[in-house]
Amino acid sequence: MPRPWVITPAIIAIALAAFSASSSAAQTSAPFLGQLKAVTTISTTVPANGDINPYGLVTVPASTGKLHAGEFLVSNFNAKSNNQGTGTTIVQISPAGKVSLFSKISAASLPGSCPGGVGLTTALSILPGGYVVVGSLPTTNGKSATAKAGCLIVLNSSGRPVSTISGPEIQGPWDMSSVSSGSDTTLFVSNALNGGAAQGVHVIDNSTVVRIKLQSGTGEPPKVLSQQVIASGIPWRDDPAALVIGPTGVALAGNGTLYLANTLQNQITAIPDAMSRTTAAAAGGTPVSTGQHLKQPLGLVIAPNGDILTTNAGDGNIVETTPAGKQVAVVTADKKTGAGSLFGLVIVHGKGVYFVDDGDNTLKLLH
Repeated sequence: MPRPWVITPAIIAIALAAFSASSSAAQTSAPFLGQLKAVTTISTTVPANGDINPYGLVTVPASTGKLHAGEFLVSNFNAKSNNQGTGTTIVQISPAGKVSLFSKISAASLPGSCPGGVGLTTALSILPGGYVVVGSLPTTNGKSATAKAGCLIVLNSSGRPVSTISGPEIQGPWDMSSVSSGSDTTLFVSNALNGGAAQGVHVIDNSTVVRIKLQSGTGEPPKVLSQQVIASGIPWRDDPAALVIGPTGVALAGNGTLYLANTLQNQITAIPDAMSRTTAAAAGGTPVSTGQHLKQPLGLVIAPNGDILTTNAGDGNIVETTPAGKQVAVVTADKKTGAGSLFGLVIVHGKGVYFVDDGDNTLKLLH
């Protein structure tokens, strides 16, 4: 006669362990970059005035004014002279590669304060109502010794400046991401300077990430509701070749954690409760992943599987890192010019990763 089954605590523990292991395996997704191998050039990013060094990149979410849904805006950091911090243009590019000028911004046309003038950075977002926000970290001659604090410039959907956001919390806005709900938008701005740059190469641990809450809508220019420093003590270096090396890409994950590319330390950090926190995370937040394939990470976005994608300034690669800090994939996006070429990137569902390449001043697609 067969013995009856007796469910003991040991059997329960084994069953639970097996279920947990199978659940974890089911939840583990393949790297997002795993199937992306080819790189296609979409178009040049150079407008008629000759501006170069494309830095910022954003997808247009809805058509209004000069903005066309599904197209891309690209901000240029250098003028034709190749002086850093002197670029004044934003171009619009269609997925088919048609290029048009969205805006050419002069310091004289700014309706508010922007210490130092215009030098458009990687910080680029589009708000409800079709308003575009772009960062300015200006110089007079492309040298770090002349860099000023700059501002955020707000443009309407026709590309005309309507306001600026400046003040003690805005010190060299270098990159930015945004989250909108209805008429409300939260900007996360990484500042690569604090107090301006002094002559010479040096390192200072005083850069920040600022959360700015705005309200905007059709015919309603953005109104600043609040500003809060949510991370501080981030290192930046005054650098003659790169102007400044400091905190760059930021992106908000679904759990409310803001991830930051700490460029100088070859690191990704995490800032928890980014939408609601009222204190600054020290040293730019908790380290997630450091070194290995991360070589001066710049642009940063969250992939559909929740992983973190970063572009390297050091070697022309795009790196995929899990929230747990494991680097799971590396793809070479620029095989020719390599180091110093990659900045902004965006993911388009069903297409791949679009990125700007300032090695040859182009918009490209990794697919």
